[in-house]
Amino acid sequence: MNDQVNNAVNDTSGNPLLEVKQLCASYGKVQALYDIDLKLERGSIATVIGPNGAGKSTLLNAIMGVLPSQGGIHYRGKAVERTSLEQRVMAGIALVPERRELFSTMTVEDNLLLGGFRRVRLGHAQPMDQLATVFELFPRLKERRTQLSGTLSGGERQMLAIGRAMMAKPDLLMLDEPSLGLAPRIVKEILQIVSELRQTGLAVLLIEQNARAALQVADYGYVLELGQISMQGESEKLANDSQVIQAYLGFGKH
Repeated sequence: MNDQVNNAVNDTSGNPLLEVKQLCASYGKVQALYDIDLKLERGSIATVIGPNGAGKSTLLNAIMGVLPSQGGIHYRGKAVERTSLEQRVMAGIALVPERRELFSTMTVEDNLLLGGFRRVRLGHAQPMDQLATVFELFPRLKERRTQLSGTLSGGERQMLAIGRAMMAKPDLLMLDEPSLGLAPRIVKEILQIVSELRQTGLAVLLIEQNARAALQVADYGYVLELGQISMQGESEKLANDSQVIQAYLGFGKH
């Protein structure tokens, strides 16, 4: 880990946990993000909503370092835009991708233990001590700890993906469409758990197609359209904005 990432890990200043400035990203010659500005405070949840193809997943991949980008990405007050994906992981940034990317032929517990790799690398005396916390958050995973992850339901796989990310004890957790393909009851359960995570001081950046559910759990929201932030504000205000209601919440303002 280079000095830049070490400094990011050790920073305890009053800066936002994450600050993105004038971020741009492209796929070949096709520009996907235009001058994105975004902030996320410690212990808070920010959501990015918008239509399919707006660039929501691209934004997370750029912040994570999966996709090359231009502009500034400050994490804990330090610039990390020139650091690698692995260095960002080691600094405490975790991404749960839309596809969840679990090891289907491994047990639930073994998938979780793999998530503790960062803490092993950092030399923590008890790198797997998060396991009890994850099982407390997701009792169903504890019940199925010896079950192959490929046999889990969709909701359980999403719980496992989030739990595996939590094993690294990140400071910033980015979730890409956690409700995708899940029944409304399961969506509510998972987002309630996401809401509770902020009590631990964890910051969450939530990308979500279900705008109504996302705005209910988030503190602050951004509307991303055609690769640009078109609106932003406190979640409650966005949820009551006539333009947001008409475009994303599925009913007219009364």
